[in-house]
Amino acid sequence: MHKPRVLIVEDEQDIAGLIKHTLERGGGADAEIVGSGDAALKAVAARPPDLVILDLNLPVLNGLEVCRILRSRSDARHMPIIMLTAKTGEADRVQGLELGADDYVTKPFSLRELSARVRAVLRRSAKPDEPQAMAYAGTRLNADFDAVAVAVDGASIRLTRREFELLRYLVQNKNRVVSRDKLLERVWGYDRLVETRSVDVHVGRLRSKLGGAGRQIETVVGLGYRFID
Repeated sequence: MHKPRVLIVEDEQDIAGLIKHTLERGGGADAEIVGSGDAALKAVAARPPDLVILDLNLPVLNGLEVCRILRSRSDARHMPIIMLTAKTGEADRVQGLELGADDYVTKPFSLRELSARVRAVLRRSAKPDEPQAMAYAGTRLNADFDAVAVAVDGASIRLTRREFELLRYLVQNKNRVVSRDKLLERVWGYDRLVETRSVDVHVGRLRSKLGGAGRQIETVVGLGYRFID
C-alpha cells in the first residue's frame, strides 16, 4: 500500500525529529526533513510530497516566501500546506493563509493535534471528488467554479484555493446555515475534534476580497455561516 509522503520543513532538528517520529509511528506516513527554504523548494521539485509542514522561520528563504513560490508552480499549486507559526505571529498567519496555506498550527503545539490535522488532510485528498456546484450568477457576484473564475461587478477576483473551495461549498448550500464543524469537515477534511480558527480567518478574507458581494456571506451567531442568494 502506498504511504503518503510528508515533507517537514523545519530548521530545529529536535522538533522536526519529533514530528517525523509521530507521523511515521504506526506506518501511517513516510516523512522527510529539510532545514531551509531553498532545500524545501528543491525537495518538492525532485519528488513532490503529498503534504508539506512548513515552519515560517527558516534560513535562506522564510516560510512565507516558500509558500508564495510553491503556489506559483504548477507542480505544487494544489499541494496541501500546514504552517507552523509562533503564537505572536498573527500577521504572519494571515499572510500565510492569503498566500495559499491550508491551515496553521501555533508553537508550542500538540503533536497529537498536528498528527490529526495531517491525517485529515491526507484522508480528504484521497477521497473521490463529491458533486459540487459548477456556477453561480448573482446581481454582483459571478462564479464559474469549473473554470476557476470569480468576478464581482465584472472585475476578476483572485482567491486562494481554500477561499475558492469555501465559497463553492457555501454557494452549494446557499440560503442554509452551515456550521463551522461542517465547513471543517467538508472543506478542510477535519473532524470536529480538531480546533482551528482557519474557518473564521478564511471567511473574513473571502468577504474582504468579494467587496460588496461579501455581504452575501452572513454570520449566524452561535451556528455558523450562510450564503444568501
